[in-house]
Amino acid sequence: MAVTSPTSDALLGPADVRELAAALGVRPTKQRGQNFVIDANTVRRIVRTADVRPEDVVVEVGPGLGSLTLALLEAAGHVTAIEIDDVLAAALPATIAARMPERADRFALVHRDALHVTELPGPAPTALVANLPYNVAVPVLLHMLDTFPTIERALVMVQAEVADRLAAEPGSKVYGVPSVKAGWYAEVKRAGAIGRTVFWPAPNVDSGLVSLVRRTEPVSTTVTKDEVFAVVDAAFAQRRKTLRAALAGWAGSAAAAEAALIAAGVSPRARGESLTVEEFARIAEAAPSRKTAPAAPEEEPRNQ
Repeated sequence: MAVTSPTSDALLGPADVRELAAALGVRPTKQRGQNFVIDANTVRRIVRTADVRPEDVVVEVGPGLGSLTLALLEAAGHVTAIEIDDVLAAALPATIAARMPERADRFALVHRDALHVTELPGPAPTALVANLPYNVAVPVLLHMLDTFPTIERALVMVQAEVADRLAAEPGSKVYGVPSVKAGWYAEVKRAGAIGRTVFWPAPNVDSGLVSLVRRTEPVSTTVTKDEVFAVVDAAFAQRRKTLRAALAGWAGSAAAAEAALIAAGVSPRARGESLTVEEFARIAEAAPSRKTAPAAPEEEPRNQ
């Protein structure tokens, strides 16, 4: 039987958000980076930009009062929302049931810290779409991409400065740890800007959309992700230094770092901000710790 399409009245507007918040006694907190979207056109734009399809299983982190959740349910086959806040998590299923009852069976809630979620109910997620809490946006994004390899694409709303960092190319002044680590999983690009007035309360920073499409082929390397990320972290911990100096602690000495860099085909005088994720992987492959010491020569048998 065909499912009736929800009407625009199902989505939350400014008055709806404030009424819901008042009824729940909720005030957005800076501690959890909460800024609720109050504009229906914005959440529809996010869903459209994310290219959410009827066959998609979408995971949303930080649904809050449900503004984006309802818009996702209009378009997706299933939505699983992860919410850490006790009051918001308790209220969200009732909001879905009241405003979009014909699709309530397509919704699931996980009441946990997203950073600790390692499994989800129902079918495996194919997309991540979220207005991420700004104070934990990057770690949550990386955790979700790492933990759920079935996520083929993501569209996240984050602080504009973070969006720039995530989507930065090598050589950019804002290229850094988030850029490289996101690039390990996906092709990343900016996907638009979001004005401050669509939030309640209005944040003191601008927001941006970031699109991530998972790599069809993972980075070709013989080392683990953690080994590569250790090089990345070391390189940017002292980003103004040359890699020879910045990687001295990681390699054991500046000389050992230089040897690893030369073996990887990277100039010891380069800086981390100029390297691709593939080059970081080559450096990790050349790590001194991965070199095995030559076996001691066997002693010649003695004549008895």
